[in-house]
Amino acid sequence: MPATTTRSADTRRNILDAAQRIMAHKGYSAVGLNEVLAEAAVPKGSFYHYFASKDAFGEALLKSYFDEYLADMDRVLAQPTQSAAERLMAYWQLWRETQSFDECQGKCLAVKLGAEVSDLSEPMRLALKEGTGAIIDRLERTITSGLTDGSIAIDGAPRETAQVLYDMWLGASVMAKIHRSLEPLEATTAMTHRLLHL
Repeated sequence: MPATTTRSADTRRNILDAAQRIMAHKGYSAVGLNEVLAEAAVPKGSFYHYFASKDAFGEALLKSYFDEYLADMDRVLAQPTQSAAERLMAYWQLWRETQSFDECQGKCLAVKLGAEVSDLSEPMRLALKEGTGAIIDRLERTITSGLTDGSIAIDGAPRETAQVLYDMWLGASVMAKIHRSLEPLEATTAMTHRLLHL
């Protein structure tokens, strides 16, 4: 890869990383492009060299976030020495730890931006839909594996259970932010045990 292409990719990555750090705290609408560019140490006039529009930037931000998130999730769910139930509970424990940062303000962009940007930008809504769908796919596969290895029992179908669990954890994360308390996540952990018959 030519040096200029590498530098351009690195600069684009720096902008996305800076945006993720800031927007995890402030949301999308409250953050101006100048703040992101200053954090990334990129000249103000060069934004449109890397992104065609603010919508395209938001879409790239979410896709980048989910790429990293799913890679981390895959690592947690791929532990060969653990049962499917143990892998799922390790994933939920990691979720809980991530959401406990900064007085339960968390670091998850799906939690922080989901409701906000779904009404503002169709490309960002679709990026969220694709990313959250990929999370649910992985949960479904792990639940199915748990039915096979006998570590999990469920009352419904694996896809339905995966969807309910994800929705429940997402909602609990929002409530944890509202109450600045881990209690919603603790209640959801207990309900997860019941739904999976652990």
